[in-house]
Amino acid sequence: MMRATLLKLRLQSLLRCDFLRKQDGSISIEAMIVLPVMFWSFLAMFSIFDAFRMYGINQKAAFTVGDAISRETLPLDDDYLDGVHNLFEYLSFSEGKSAMRVSSIWFDEDNNRYRTDWSKTRGNVTSLASSDVQNWHNRLPVMPDNERVLLVETWSDYEPPFATGLEEREIQNFVFTRPRYAPRVCWEYCN
Repeated sequence: MMRATLLKLRLQSLLRCDFLRKQDGSISIEAMIVLPVMFWSFLAMFSIFDAFRMYGINQKAAFTVGDAISRETLPLDDDYLDGVHNLFEYLSFSEGKSAMRVSSIWFDEDNNRYRTDWSKTRGNVTSLASSDVQNWHNRLPVMPDNERVLLVETWSDYEPPFATGLEEREIQNFVFTRPRYAPRVCWEYCN
């Protein structure tokens, strides 16, 4: 009888929402609920910040490579391209996890098409042909007839520092630069 009365009183207090109005509790239980969420939020913010930092570093490294190539007056060769690829990997902290494609592209005004002089790669990407770039009007700048740009494309794998839901991804850069000291940058020889 006594048990039934106690059970009845407890049910009535729950139904009156006395339980929801009580303010006594234990900080350790509240901490057990909140701390994992706070810790996950901190790691997620750190991972997102690191991802933006790596995107910026990769973009600056790609611009550095494009600027270095645009200043060349002598023809480039495989050793030079290996060197700038190593430079990119060093600057972007992606040793062994990147690819690069360097292309010399010119504009043919008579046919309103872009064409390639040459395209060379490092890593697991393919070279560009004139048929690939001919209609890149939305990707390349407006240029006068026979004007050339150097296109540097880079790909780098990014792995987040913590598993917080941010997935592994590939950071891509598309950088074009006009040759600075010569009308064009040649590959191995200029014809």
